[in-house]
Amino acid sequence: MNNFREIDGVLLIDKATGMTSHDVVAIARRALGTKKIGHCGTLDPLATGLLILTLGRGTKIQDLIMAEDKEYVGTLKLGEVTDSQDADGVVTETKPVPELTRGQIDAAFAKFQGDFYQTPPMVSAIKKDGVPLYKLARKGQTVVREPRFVHVFAHQINEVNLPEVNFRVVCSKGFYVRTYAHDIGQELGCGAHLRSLRRTKSGKFSVDLAVSTEALKNGDVNAVLSKVLTLPQVSILRGA
Repeated sequence: MNNFREIDGVLLIDKATGMTSHDVVAIARRALGTKKIGHCGTLDPLATGLLILTLGRGTKIQDLIMAEDKEYVGTLKLGEVTDSQDADGVVTETKPVPELTRGQIDAAFAKFQGDFYQTPPMVSAIKKDGVPLYKLARKGQTVVREPRFVHVFAHQINEVNLPEVNFRVVCSKGFYVRTYAHDIGQELGCGAHLRSLRRTKSGKFSVDLAVSTEALKNGDVNAVLSKVLTLPQVSILRGA
């Protein structure tokens, strides 16, 4: 006999900053007393927001859920390039930020709309000969990365307060928002990195319905279990 619960479904989590997606899975496994848990779409430690956990038989639809479009809100900081393309990295280049007009910023964002190729960062979980790139990056190694075909469905510039720009982007699976920030900085001629990031939607799932990491870790387990979406509910929500 064991004390593990059999739970089938999907649980939406609002991930706190400073933890990995695997950290959240480990917390959920302990909190819910169940073994079979996966997650859909890794969030970097810097990022907050929607992390979808699949439970039990829900893990069988993990690939379907991961394939859906994502929505993020974020802030990029101009004038500083980092080795990870986000605020967790080491600054490798600094440049003065010119008095950019809104039109110039709009034009730079517009360059990365629709279909285009994006080169993944060295600090990523993509593997080269079975070794994650971030492990090679830690050793100071740089390897050629295969550009990925990605798509931006929509973007919006929410606020410009130089050197920072707040934005929203709706993008395809496999899209690196920190690379997006880096590339926009290159387009503007002064460099940039991603200062903050929050995932707000994935497919039909919204962070508005998510359980906080704190509630998952320290809250009432029955309250958390009540938030688990059953597989029929997930199917209806996805329109499947």
